[in-house]
Amino acid sequence: MKPPVFDYFRPASVDEALALLAEHGADAKALAGGQSLVPAMNFRLAQPAALVDLNGLDELAGIGDGPAALRLGAMTRHCAVERSAVVAKRAPLLTETMPYVAHPQIRNRGTVGGSLAHADPAAELPAVMVASSARFLLRSRSGERWIDAERFFTGLFATALEPGELVTAVEVPTLAPRTGWAFEEMSRRHGDYALVGVACLVTLDAAGRCAAARIALLSVGEGPVLAPSATAALAGVQPTADALRAAAEAVNADIDPPSDIHASAAFRRRLATVLTRRALTRAVERIATSAS
Repeated sequence: MKPPVFDYFRPASVDEALALLAEHGADAKALAGGQSLVPAMNFRLAQPAALVDLNGLDELAGIGDGPAALRLGAMTRHCAVERSAVVAKRAPLLTETMPYVAHPQIRNRGTVGGSLAHADPAAELPAVMVASSARFLLRSRSGERWIDAERFFTGLFATALEPGELVTAVEVPTLAPRTGWAFEEMSRRHGDYALVGVACLVTLDAAGRCAAARIALLSVGEGPVLAPSATAALAGVQPTADALRAAAEAVNADIDPPSDIHASAAFRRRLATVLTRRALTRAVERIATSAS
């Protein structure tokens, strides 16, 4: 299939791109990696009258190592994140997750900002960013603003982006000391969309009690879903096997998974419990390993 007719623009600067998006309004789409947008256009699920190609804007790509946060340009390719030693050191949860994102061919073209703006409820990066307390820099012709990841995703393929805005950068905070991480997902085949996925961070205090935790799930709602009931179950307790099992069971109070041709809601609930327990267990084990 082929997409409908559209106008194509290749701006030479971010300011020019923002001007084009402002000029064409709702009729325009930004083209990043194109791994989701182009197939949607071919199937006529998206029919923009204008495409604004961001691939020539090197200023939107790159990985920065700041004192308090890792900074990723929105046009940074998935493969660059996956292979980065800086990311592995500063945001190991992100490094662990990247091999689960589709296939190598997709990761060679796909971009961080493109995935976040697309807001697929089955995508890994939105859940990881929510679990990591990341924030996004949004720019338009009228200015810029920062928004927390958990406020950015507003519904099914929906975000807080206003017309004419672009995601231009992502900041992932540095992990606190004694913090463990883990990502788990289940799919029918590696590279398929996950039936359920879980990203978590766990921080223990000097006495070995849970001082903080962040658990975000994918494919269980209309976007990435935080699990406050599960994290509340962990607060201030020793992360024993029973405590982690109880926290994993508490996830069911936080999710409302769909049923579809791939899995029933009941099966997704069971998967969410099992994968959360596995992720929490591995996160805690990593803390013990790093302390030894």
